[in-house]
Amino acid sequence: MHSIVESVSSPGFFGPVTATLDWCEANYQFSYYIAEIANTFSNLVTVYCALFGAFNMFREQLPNRFLVGYLGFALVGLGSFAFHATLLYEAQLADELPMIYVSSMSLWLLYDRAQGFSTRSLRTQMHVALLITFDVLFTWAYSIYRNPIFHQIVFAILMVTSVLRVIYLLRVSPVGDRIPEEKRRVINKWFIIGAATFAFGFLIWNLDNIYCDLLIKLKAYVGHPIAFLLEGHAWWHILTALGTYYMIFGVSYL
Repeated sequence: MHSIVESVSSPGFFGPVTATLDWCEANYQFSYYIAEIANTFSNLVTVYCALFGAFNMFREQLPNRFLVGYLGFALVGLGSFAFHATLLYEAQLADELPMIYVSSMSLWLLYDRAQGFSTRSLRTQMHVALLITFDVLFTWAYSIYRNPIFHQIVFAILMVTSVLRVIYLLRVSPVGDRIPEEKRRVINKWFIIGAATFAFGFLIWNLDNIYCDLLIKLKAYVGHPIAFLLEGHAWWHILTALGTYYMIFGVSYL
């Protein structure tokens, strides 16, 4: 689920590409120090959304677990920035592993219903232990089986499970019955908007992969800076940043 494009003949500042993925943006086309300009700087949207959310969590004095979730979200953006700037395998891990850590933490937030958000209950401590164990095992497995499809499948499973859990909490579980209708509409609205935005970004990402050869010709035809609008993976960063922000907002509201 990725595209390989012809790079500039000489490698950039960070040397040859060692990542297992390369994307449909030409490497080192505009800078000796930045491998992919659009894919790199589009991650600033992720960092902004994460820090904005963390600031609001802190201002509203919400539980620290939500603040940590937003800071983990920022870490994903920084890791992705480093990955696309260098196209090094180590930076790729700094992008991909936090994606799993944050999405698994979101799932924990949705399953842990301890009153007062205390971490002293046995149930919460077991959840935390399972969360850490899962993240450690995935990190170990991915270090051995370096297939990005494996990462994408696990990430998709975590995201779909989170969506299903929200649907269950709002529509089936006794928790949903205790939520006033007005607040339920707010949660539904932002979570649906977030999930739809995320899914649209996923569609753009795949179209960028599938039609890479055509897009390369089209970008050469229209020229820059207009061609930057055709960088589908950069749009994936922007749309998933907004979608993730809206979904974390919905989860914290819930």
